Amino acid sequence: MAAKFGAILPHLDERQRRLLIGAEAQSLGHGGIRAVARAAGVREATVSAGLRELGSGETPLGRIRRPGGGRKCIVDRNPAVREALLALVEPDVRGDPMSPLRWTTKSTRKLAGQLTRQGHRISADTVGDLLREEGFSLQSNAKTLEGKQHPDRDAQFHYLNEQARDHQNSGAPVISVDTKKKELVGTFKNNGREWEPKGEPVRVDTHDFPDRELGRAVPYGIYDVTANTGWVNVGTDHDTAAFAVESIRRWWNGAGQATYPTADRLLITADAGGSNGYRTRTWKTELARFAAETGLTVTVCHLPPGTSKWNRIEHRLFSHITMNWRGRPLTSHEVIVESIAATTTKTGLTVHAELDTNPYPTGIQVSDDEIAALPLTRHRFHGDWNYTLHPQHPLEATTNGTADRPPANSAHPLPTRTLHAPELTGISHRQLSELISALAPKLELQREQTLRAVRGHERLVAPGAGAKAKLTPADRILATVLHLRKLGTVNLLGQLFNVSGVTISRANQEVRPLLEAHGHHITPSTARFRTPADIAAFLASGPNQSKIKMVS
Repeated sequence: MAAKFGAILPHLDERQRRLLIGAEAQSLGHGGIRAVARAAGVREATVSAGLRELGSGETPLGRIRRPGGGRKCIVDRNPAVREALLALVEPDVRGDPMSPLRWTTKSTRKLAGQLTRQGHRISADTVGDLLREEGFSLQSNAKTLEGKQHPDRDAQFHYLNEQARDHQNSGAPVISVDTKKKELVGTFKNNGREWEPKGEPVRVDTHDFPDRELGRAVPYGIYDVTANTGWVNVGTDHDTAAFAVESIRRWWNGAGQATYPTADRLLITADAGGSNGYRTRTWKTELARFAAETGLTVTVCHLPPGTSKWNRIEHRLFSHITMNWRGRPLTSHEVIVESIAATTTKTGLTVHAELDTNPYPTGIQVSDDEIAALPLTRHRFHGDWNYTLHPQHPLEATTNGTADRPPANSAHPLPTRTLHAPELTGISHRQLSELISALAPKLELQREQTLRAVRGHERLVAPGAGAKAKLTPADRILATVLHLRKLGTVNLLGQLFNVSGVTISRANQEVRPLLEAHGHHITPSTARFRTPADIAAFLASGPNQSKIKMVS
């Protein structure tokens, strides 16, 4: 019997063992309890318990203990432990904000130790179970906050998509461009893991100090949205605007022109900063040169500031390149080029890569005159983010969606009524008319009070007699609105109204307090003009697909 129990009992749970030894004692009859207890090495009370369970006639429980049996949960024995735990993991919401674990890692072991010091004896595993019951889980930081968002952020995305759809429908190429993270060339650690013989990882340098001879690699990518192809120009010098445009030029000469033989225009989507940022003057001058060389009308639409993660090239090209060379030291420029060129996806992505050893010096200055001479047309919606560079100056050739500019030295390039356009004022014609009707009488009264203070007495002549004001009340209000919109300098506004810049400044000083008292806020525009001809070309560029955002 002892041999039989030694072979069977280790494979049974607690209840099954009791039932087995109880059945054995029952079969032996009188004295069976003592004999079975001695053979199984258990107490006689345990054998008796097994006999009682057999005689009770209960159906199989499906569990070891009866419901309610076993040690009680710590939360049932000490309900305060749950509140104490939540006070530690949520110091900003509940409990003491000076929690001792506020600035440390809230691991289950540290939480259990702190709870134990508070009088709640608990294990780290139980802490983990309680946290999961309360809806907690281990989570890393989520990169979702984009900082201060521009009010026209979503409108710019809609406008960019409309431009891309228009170009694709006409068979014109649409490319997304950006510079990938600069890579150290040499035996440096590259994040990720690759299959290697066990215990034989690739050996790399312990420090990431750049190699003076090998330097860095600057991969500039061009992703063709329609063809799902990538082109990466791997530079060895600086990431400049000239390098960015040269990369686009190489893509067009090497792949774009063959893919789109009949195309006469090109759409580029780019980030708001970096070598292809909308504030970079060299970017515009180099693109103008590229447009003249290729005969393409180049339209650029920048993503709003702070949204570079939304750039399509990041998710369609750069991410796959990073995955392709993970865990592999980039020991030379050739390794980088070959690794990029070998990048493919199940959706059919193919990538071409080549090395660019040309120098691209920094510090190139572009003057205001050079910018003013560019064949560039700003779009009505956010002309700083959306603009078109023509292969010829608009004065020489009129293209779709653009118009000839009037001569810059024209004495009266624009009628005053044209300046009422909502694209310039930021408000509708009706709103502007209501504003002028409300402020003009107050402006006249204010002007009369000022003149009386200067004279020191009442008028000696009837109203309307004497020298006339250089600007009517309506013109003064309009000039102030345009000035607050920051469309240009006071000298430019003076040219538009045929007065001096000083007169515009005085009008602004008179009207601005009335606007503030009236509760009317003028939102600055993103468009900037240097000459009346720029404004004329802007207004003559035709209706835009995107509505101009009005302000109340």
